[in-house]
Amino acid sequence: MTNTTTSTTTSDNDGQPAAKTRIVLIDDHVILREGLRALLELERDLEVVGEADNAANGLSVAKAARPDLVITDIALAGGSALGMLPLLKEANPAVRLLVLTAHCTDEYVRAALKSGAAGYILKDASRRELLEGIRAVLGGRQYLSSPVTNRVISGYLNKLETPRNTEMPITVREREVLTMIALAYSTKHIASRLKLSVKTIEKHRSNLMRKLALQNTAAVTLYAVRHRLIAVDGIGLSTEEAQELNL
Repeated sequence: MTNTTTSTTTSDNDGQPAAKTRIVLIDDHVILREGLRALLELERDLEVVGEADNAANGLSVAKAARPDLVITDIALAGGSALGMLPLLKEANPAVRLLVLTAHCTDEYVRAALKSGAAGYILKDASRRELLEGIRAVLGGRQYLSSPVTNRVISGYLNKLETPRNTEMPITVREREVLTMIALAYSTKHIASRLKLSVKTIEKHRSNLMRKLALQNTAAVTLYAVRHRLIAVDGIGLSTEEAQELNL
């Protein structure tokens, strides 16, 4: 059983205390936690302040350490971590949650995002992708590994071919771009995911907004929800806000 917290002090070039992002790791494999800690602490602005091997210990460690970010697997010794995610947010509303797992099923992805995770990265991701995801989540954005993104986009585009979206006067590629814009992905991120140039994505964005008479990103997001390309919980609206918008 693992339940640890640490505290460190560092200084910047002026001798003043340097602000570091505090991270808690929750995974039931010791070797993975050790490797992840070593990888993260190569970054000057990141520090691991606690570790745990199950959900109960993880919640306890996070409450004590007050981290900026919790990185957790979903499948832990003793059960799923999904129930822990909203408890982490309840204990510390400012904490950002990132799932690092081997599981890529629709059910896990949807449940994790609905439970408060801002990132979902697969364990076969590269160091570069993991750090990119961590930076995105800490920056207030969502981040999904490429295979996860593909599943989410594919699901949104194919799950409900109702009259509300069958008459959409845009191309399949434009629908992909629209969906990712509505999920708050940057133009550069969309280009990377779809393996296209930024200029091409900007052209798709301009074309779809012109065809649909949409003036800004907020209008794109609202359109995507109303036409069932994304779920309301995918953009973080409360039930009350969704009702006000007639979604």
